[in-house]
Amino acid sequence: MNIFNEHFYISPELLTLLAIDLVIAVLLLTAVRYLAGLWMGVNTRDELSQKDNYAFGISMAGSVAGVGIVLTGAITGETANSYITEAVGVLSYGVLGIALIKLGRFLHDKIALNEFDKNTQIKQENMAVAIVDAAATIATAIVIRAVLLWVEGLNMYTVIAVISGFVVAQALLVVVTRLRENLYAKYNQGDSLQEALKGGQVALALRHAGHLISTALAVKAASYFLVYEPTAIVTNLIGWFVISIAMALIMFLISRVAKAVLLMGINTAEEIDQQDNIGLAAIEMAVMISIALLLGALMA
Repeated sequence: MNIFNEHFYISPELLTLLAIDLVIAVLLLTAVRYLAGLWMGVNTRDELSQKDNYAFGISMAGSVAGVGIVLTGAITGETANSYITEAVGVLSYGVLGIALIKLGRFLHDKIALNEFDKNTQIKQENMAVAIVDAAATIATAIVIRAVLLWVEGLNMYTVIAVISGFVVAQALLVVVTRLRENLYAKYNQGDSLQEALKGGQVALALRHAGHLISTALAVKAASYFLVYEPTAIVTNLIGWFVISIAMALIMFLISRVAKAVLLMGINTAEEIDQQDNIGLAAIEMAVMISIALLLGALMA
């Protein structure tokens, strides 16, 4: 028993910090539910349990996951100077994360997917749009978390750094969406990717979700090449953007090779774009995310 205590001892201070973090996390995640309903102009209880709107559930799940991901970057653990410092830090970055996630969704709706009204589509139970919405939210959260782990301390410079990383992420998500639109049009006689998503093609949504999340992971990997300089805001922003593009291109090329080998003999463009093959789309999504995770691990 003494040996067990020696190896698994947890200090009362750490338990207190854990309790503080968990209480704040639960409060913020609960707030996400009601904010999701407020932003979309619906009653969350009715949408989730009365109407059984799966699309709304998926969209809200993206928000919950996004806030959870951001919070993992805000928690400091035993390195906190005091309980108040930990509480203020986690709460501040949690609120900032929620605000940026909302802003990211707004920008994604107005710039990246600007040919339809996302809220209307989700209210009409469009699963494809909900999947892309959730993926964009998670992608934004991954980048915010990466910046939170990259910066040091809690001050004006760290907030600016987080916002800079957010700007880079949104720019890349728009670029990825436009590239995917061009490729879709090329292989489908000029058809529109956004119209296909509006039409409820879940397979396309899954594949696009894989591109969004893997791009965010590529942005995260870029942080391993940069040294945090609080006063070098412009340099940080340019560095994140350039390296992120390079990492995203490398990830994309390796993923194409991996998919060609793994799915040899299968016309994925026809199966996913025209036949809405959800299984193949899920495999493509898994391959892209796996390659992005492997690249990140190698860079670390």
